[in-house]
Amino acid sequence: MKIQRIETLVREQLAVVRVTTDDGVVGIGQTAPYQAAISAHVLHTMVAPLFLGKDPWDVETLVDECVRVHYKFPSSFLHRALAGVDTALWDVLGKVTGQPVAKLIGGHARESVSMYASSMQRGITPEAEAERLAGLVAERGFRAVKIRVGAAMGRDADAAPGRTERIVPHVREVLGDGVAISADANGGFSVGRAIRVGRMLEDHGYFHYEEPCPFPELEQTAQVAAALDIPVSGGEQDISLPQFQRMIAQRAVDIVQPDIGYIGGVSRARKVAVLAEAAGIPCTPHCANDSLMQVFTLHLAAAMPACTQHQEWSIEHTPWTRGVYEPVLQVVDGAVPAPTSPGWGVALDPAFERTADVTTSVV
Repeated sequence: MKIQRIETLVREQLAVVRVTTDDGVVGIGQTAPYQAAISAHVLHTMVAPLFLGKDPWDVETLVDECVRVHYKFPSSFLHRALAGVDTALWDVLGKVTGQPVAKLIGGHARESVSMYASSMQRGITPEAEAERLAGLVAERGFRAVKIRVGAAMGRDADAAPGRTERIVPHVREVLGDGVAISADANGGFSVGRAIRVGRMLEDHGYFHYEEPCPFPELEQTAQVAAALDIPVSGGEQDISLPQFQRMIAQRAVDIVQPDIGYIGGVSRARKVAVLAEAAGIPCTPHCANDSLMQVFTLHLAAAMPACTQHQEWSIEHTPWTRGVYEPVLQVVDGAVPAPTSPGWGVALDPAFERTADVTTSVV
């Protein structure tokens, strides 16, 4: 079995990847969302030539080789493109063996994956945010949620004057003590401000504190983690395995958050989960929208022993992520069952195939 064809299907902010082998097996994957056309171009010019004609069973070796060959270009776009091919190849292997990808990368460590309702909004008022989160807790059984504080990479700015100080206590008051609440700063704070906000989160019984300082400033995040009792998390933006190793070894974070689409696929994300397991810290993969990335992340979280906590489930529904695949995953009683169908267990929606721009690389 050899990789014969690699296609990208681009529509708006998504690039789905389809890999076909010489014996007719077809696997689907996806690059990280946003700037999809650029990711697709990088895929066909820099990634596909290293995979065509190769054995899909060598997926992890091929992924490592791609990163090594392009050592002069350690960019986010290279890893985004690589993720598309990697995830499609895992689907191929699952279909060939009749097993879900989760079984291939480790097995079912759990029968279902508990999810937290993850807000992506800062423009929403504290009152409106608390109301919609309370509705999701009641309707879909979420036992954990996440809000946004500060402003992304905001240099101590806030999305609105005083919003952070208002939303933290208000959401706790509305949801009560029975719901685990987290807060994401998206790198918005300096060390001093991050610590002050972190102490406020502790006072209101929050569960974890994500990216308090700009993600490249690992030492700043480490200072915050050392000063607080609340677990500090990070890693979603990072693409380098050595950086994750430093992050974990230095205890710069208490929870590590690789993103399958950003880091270069499942092959590399699961290595981060193994590092976390060896270090005795949880791995909670980042998954910020409702595209195929939710499917990939479900398999990773179902299989990896380190993924013990509530996993991220975006509650935002963007038009361009609708009608991509079927059947669409659903959260029931706050969780999603561990996948059991071969490969990713989903198929492309025919409407997506008809409306996407297709580019092909062949042997």
